[in-house]
Amino acid sequence: MALIDFRFSNHFYGIWDVSGEWFKVDPEAIISQALQTGGGPNVSDAYTINGLPGLLYNCSSKDTYKLKVKPGKTYLLRIINAALNDELFFSIANHTVTIVEGDAIYTKPFETDKLHISPGQTTNVLLKTKPEFPNASFLMAARPYFTGQGTFDNSTTVGILEYEHPKHHNHKSSKNLTLLQPTLPPINATAFVANFTGKLRSLGNAKFPANVPKNADKKFFFTVGLGTNPCPKNMTCQGPTNSTKFAASVNNVSFTLPSTAILQAYYFGQNNGVFTTDFPTQPLIPFNYTGTPPNNTNVGNGTKTVVLPFNTTVELVLQDTSILGAESHPLHLHGYNFFIVGQGFGNFDPNKDPAKFNLVDPMERNTASVPSGGWIAIRFLADNPGVWFMHCHLDIHTSWGLKMAWIVLDGPQPNQKLQPPPSDLPKC
Repeated sequence: MALIDFRFSNHFYGIWDVSGEWFKVDPEAIISQALQTGGGPNVSDAYTINGLPGLLYNCSSKDTYKLKVKPGKTYLLRIINAALNDELFFSIANHTVTIVEGDAIYTKPFETDKLHISPGQTTNVLLKTKPEFPNASFLMAARPYFTGQGTFDNSTTVGILEYEHPKHHNHKSSKNLTLLQPTLPPINATAFVANFTGKLRSLGNAKFPANVPKNADKKFFFTVGLGTNPCPKNMTCQGPTNSTKFAASVNNVSFTLPSTAILQAYYFGQNNGVFTTDFPTQPLIPFNYTGTPPNNTNVGNGTKTVVLPFNTTVELVLQDTSILGAESHPLHLHGYNFFIVGQGFGNFDPNKDPAKFNLVDPMERNTASVPSGGWIAIRFLADNPGVWFMHCHLDIHTSWGLKMAWIVLDGPQPNQKLQPPPSDLPKC
């Protein structure tokens, strides 16, 4: 069995073994420009597979990643989406793969000819090659899954799965082989994404148990989505209107980065003026989250956190909103894995939906997409003390404020307490 490492990304720095989106300029400059104008960021110039855009782009036929395989073998492919702003579909023409892992957690294996992967997620798959040498090569393709509004890079990156023929084998020249293309889902194939993610299950056996909390000490309901902020007087904004700029929020709070690190302020007890502990545990003003959006799309701003006692079991429902359009949001939680115990479309129903939660073998991850126009429910045990960031893995949404922080208090035992900073920690 061979291990092949695929990476999809939004940036390309020459020698990095990274693939996904490629920009001709520094991605940091793109985000900076978007924040200065209050509009959306410029889209990428290409997607890449292992740093190469592939033959579908102009002048890139030589810049195509080739994966050479032998017939009748099994290969372990590690697929990584390191993209800045795009969820991706991936497929290999005329081949199926078996999903066996997600975010370093074993899954109940299942076969598929195409898969979906969000930024920050990893997926291991087994590829069984054909038993005989085919008279063809096969494109491996990736392109975005997109549900929002605005512009995006609607292009496809490809690599080539090529069977290595021994020198003594009588075969056609590789230049004359048929090049077969895979069929990828439509750009906005939300139903496919829901069906694919719904198949992911933890092993849930004695050797690899799914230690999902059966009960929750604390329950939270967070809305996630886009909104607006007023345009500053000294700025010409390119937001939804000339008087507004784009913002993003959790429970209508757009996170403001402090000048002092929250972890530093918390550890030394100097949080006054750095952060507050009053992050709302549910929307302050309930509305029809996936229906007609409210007239007022402005969000609040602040550096707000939620404080959790050590060993608290947490249930968190993340609800997408239709403000400025429903959109999928890949949420990442630092410091923890969590179990995805439920997901659905429309508004979460606290009276009916919990009865359908999977508490036996739910998928365990550190990044999961809140469905476009829907919700997911996660559970985790807060047993890792410190300050932990939770944010959307679409870089522009994080920059717009779709993030918040959890503070997990120390436990009673010495190994359950936040460790002091090292003596040689550099000063900012």
